[in-house]
Amino acid sequence: MFDTLASIIFSSVVQGIPLLFGATGEIITEKSGHLNLGIPGIMYVGGISGIVGGYLYEHFSTNPTAFLCIAIPLVSSLLGSGLMALIYSFLTVTLRANQNVTGLALTTFGTGVGNFLGGSLLNFFGESGSISLLTVSKYYKASFPFAEKLGPIGKIFFSYGFLAYLAVIIALLAHRFLKKTRAGLNLRAVGENPATADAAGINVTRYKYLATLIGGMIAGLGGLYFVMDYTGGTWTNNGFGDRGWLAIAIVIFALWRPAGAIFASIIFGGLYICAIFIPGLSSAQKELFKMTPYVVTIIVLVLTSIRNRRENQPPASLGLSYFREER
Repeated sequence: MFDTLASIIFSSVVQGIPLLFGATGEIITEKSGHLNLGIPGIMYVGGISGIVGGYLYEHFSTNPTAFLCIAIPLVSSLLGSGLMALIYSFLTVTLRANQNVTGLALTTFGTGVGNFLGGSLLNFFGESGSISLLTVSKYYKASFPFAEKLGPIGKIFFSYGFLAYLAVIIALLAHRFLKKTRAGLNLRAVGENPATADAAGINVTRYKYLATLIGGMIAGLGGLYFVMDYTGGTWTNNGFGDRGWLAIAIVIFALWRPAGAIFASIIFGGLYICAIFIPGLSSAQKELFKMTPYVVTIIVLVLTSIRNRRENQPPASLGLSYFREER
């Protein structure tokens, strides 16, 4: 019984880690007043950028080292997702384009880029088949060597790759940053009332750019985790499914708190795969179970709206462009 419970928790965490990266990145972005619906596309680009970097290193390196096997895909993922975030920032902050339309366009663009490179990368080098980075991915999947000796405890706490622990650390640091630092307070002020923040001498444009950039890069790590750890260094077009949208839903479920996103991601990860552990379900019934995270999010949204407590609401200027001339 305990072994089964450990397997369920382990699977929930594995499913929840890419959601946690995406949710943490989106929370930081939304705290600046920007609703980035391009997170799914950014996660796609973060994943494929890591694949491209890892493949090029494996292809041209005669003696791969552990450090570069980790560093090159990691840096590639950060650069790819960061570029996507900068595109979003330029359009919505500098050009003041509609945030919803820009985010959806970014998701479509990012998914297309991922699918194109994922399906064409091997052809560029005269190879065929599907991408499989066994050398690089083994370093991302490596867990603590003593995990198996600890039984269910080891499986629950010590059986993950380093990106899983990094996701939790980043979420905790983001929570502390937003709650305990002057820069975090300034960022929240920008998201609540950019005109007042501007009048107080806070550089609104800088905070919006940095929050969106850093948030996008964190979200991109969710894509890297998915392709390097979860799928073992392989790429499948449209393989991410709706995980990017689940990450955005977690932001609401966690009430815009990064620390809350840790537990919300594990819960959503469990809800996403709970049908696997229920015997006798048809394919249609399993797909219905995948709807449960969204249903739970809607319920939470309704309850928080009824209670109407300010600390449980999104930033007041979320989704609104800031025109300094109107201040």
